[in-house]
Amino acid sequence: MSSEQERRELDERAKRGETVVPGGTGGKSLEAQERLAEGRSRGGQTRREQIGTEGYQEMGRKGGISTTEESGEERAEREGIEVDESKFRTGS
Repeated sequence: MSSEQERRELDERAKRGETVVPGGTGGKSLEAQERLAEGRSRGGQTRREQIGTEGYQEMGRKGGISTTEESGEERAEREGIEVDESKFRTGS
């Protein structure tokens, strides 16, 4: 299958509401999904540069324990999970 034909098929699937690019959720076309995925990736990398790798990992731990009922901070307090927010340093 040619690359052009493959892209057309992926674009059709995207227009039907299917996510065809990882990180492209919400895009209504193949190109839109590609742009969304690129922007989300770049945003995460920028944040990592701002707070450092350790802070980024610590933030992930805190977010990973959150639920729809309570925030990561609330759950960490309730369960005694330590989250070192001093690692959330910024470059400025």
